[in-house]
Amino acid sequence: MLLIPAIDLRAGRCVRLYQGDFDAETLYPHEPLELLLRYRAFGASWVHVVDLDGARDGELTNRATITALAAQSGVRLQVGGGIRSAPRIEDLLSAGVGRVVIGSAAVERPQEVAEWLEHFGAERICLALDVRLDAHGAPKVQTRGWREAAALTLWEALERFPAGAVHHVLCTDIERDGALAGPNLALYTAACERFPHIAWQASGGVRDARDLHQLAAAGVAAAVSGKALLEQRIPTEELSAFLPDASSPA
Repeated sequence: MLLIPAIDLRAGRCVRLYQGDFDAETLYPHEPLELLLRYRAFGASWVHVVDLDGARDGELTNRATITALAAQSGVRLQVGGGIRSAPRIEDLLSAGVGRVVIGSAAVERPQEVAEWLEHFGAERICLALDVRLDAHGAPKVQTRGWREAAALTLWEALERFPAGAVHHVLCTDIERDGALAGPNLALYTAACERFPHIAWQASGGVRDARDLHQLAAAGVAAAVSGKALLEQRIPTEELSAFLPDASSPA
């Protein structure tokens, strides 16, 4: 399993939200480039970057910052937030972004997104399906920066795509996001069992190396972590098993 550090951008600064709430923001003193270089130095091959302004407003507000990050060698970017058109995908890929994350559009316009997957390739696009569990424990998809609830479950949202069309899916349990309460292992175990051909990325709740090992055992392909890494809660040596470019111990 791969560990993918996350950098969340708002007005060009590094922040973290609690459960997607823009009024529950923590601003960090790190510059985005400083943070990217730190993650590259300890062995990350991918970094997940979210334009939070874009997720809320539908415009890629932090494009200049993202382009500067994408210009760095030795690490690839997976970028999401407000990407809702083919020209925007083309723009980011041309700027050096390795993979583009599609959220709301994947739920609201699945046929069009399926065309993007075919055109750009399933390796260049990751679907972001963010969920809240309902009273019955069903994972219901949320859109528009987690402000709107869809009637679909996670499983129903994926079933609307042609078989084999989707390879990467980032799934966030919103209630766990930024909470350092541990990931929803039952959710990701079910996801891997229902859709074993998908390379699942788990997001929300990672707090320590034990969580990473448990996610790996559940079968997910990658874990995306923001707060725990930002606050250096996990010793670097405990991350090396999940970082392909980590230096070997002396």
